[in-house]
Amino acid sequence: MNALNDYEETIALGEKLGASLQPGDILLLEGDLGAGKTTLTQGLAKGLGVTEFVNSPTFVIINEYFTGRLPLYHMDLYRVEEEAQLYDLGVEEYFYGNGVCVVEWPEIARAFLPEDFSSRRKVAVIDTTAAQSLFPGQNPIGGVIEMQGEPFTVVGVVSQRVTSQPVINSVEDYQMYARTTSGTVMIPESCWPIAFRYDEPMNVAVRASSTNDMTKAGSGVADYLNSQVVTNRQLTYQAQDLLKQASELQSLSETTNRQLIWIAAISLVVGGIGVMNIMLVSVTERTREIGLKIAIGARKSRILWQFLTEAAVLTSLGGLLGVLCGIGLAEMLSHVMGTAVAISAPACIVAVAFSMVIGIVFGLVPAVKASRLNPIEALRRE
Repeated sequence: MNALNDYEETIALGEKLGASLQPGDILLLEGDLGAGKTTLTQGLAKGLGVTEFVNSPTFVIINEYFTGRLPLYHMDLYRVEEEAQLYDLGVEEYFYGNGVCVVEWPEIARAFLPEDFSSRRKVAVIDTTAAQSLFPGQNPIGGVIEMQGEPFTVVGVVSQRVTSQPVINSVEDYQMYARTTSGTVMIPESCWPIAFRYDEPMNVAVRASSTNDMTKAGSGVADYLNSQVVTNRQLTYQAQDLLKQASELQSLSETTNRQLIWIAAISLVVGGIGVMNIMLVSVTERTREIGLKIAIGARKSRILWQFLTEAAVLTSLGGLLGVLCGIGLAEMLSHVMGTAVAISAPACIVAVAFSMVIGIVFGLVPAVKASRLNPIEALRRE
């Protein structure tokens, strides 16, 4: 290992390295403040032919340079507090792009890199729960954990953005959440046979000749693998029919929609009966008024339309009030949960119009009763 003593030597080393860099290369620069990481990056940029001035991206996190033979992405993660912020910055797109990435203070960004998969590196990324269990009071980065007698080096620690309590309704739910609440250790997919001592492929993709044959093809391949390939009988292959899953989800959605329709229909019938009873009470209380109108020449059709109009106005006001309450609740939930809300004007108009129709239908019986009253008997009623 050679020590670099001055600025010129660091630039020269960076220029030599930059001339040999290839698309997709990622350089992780570790060192204390003032160790010369940015200076080395300036030399790398010079070796790549970048004509722009390269400075530290401490405050902007990422600087991009496109004037060289390859794009150069210079990252300084010193001010990044948690890994979740890296996903917001789109760091993965830079790592898997066609440029060269130079990362200062890479400890928080070190997860799985493309070389980890292609070279079958025995590295692992653990969550905070596993870190506290395996390395209590220590920095887990660089630590070694053993799986099936094989050492894996911890290169990153991840944490959940939002924590939530699981809802367990079955044994399957318990088994699924038990694996996550006790800590998680993630390794590259290419290292799966090393850790589990199992050389069979983890999954197999099958192309069927038509969508109608997907279920049959998947089941046939799973049966073949289980009978001819699998050596460990504790593990079996299962066919995942995405078409069947989509069909089940669609069936569930249709069932839910039918239930909602029935609930809405029952609610409308109950509301209509309530409107009819109110209008019948109104006719009974206004019997003398109705008789007086008929006696002075009001036609039956006039009385009929009067009560139908009252019923329609009553239910329309109810529908309008319901629409306004729905809009208000939607806006309130939007502000509380931070989600977007879209109000459909045609749907609101249809809802109010349907409420009016309910009033007309269920107000027809009281209106007909009022229009057929005998004026003499109506005037006599106290």
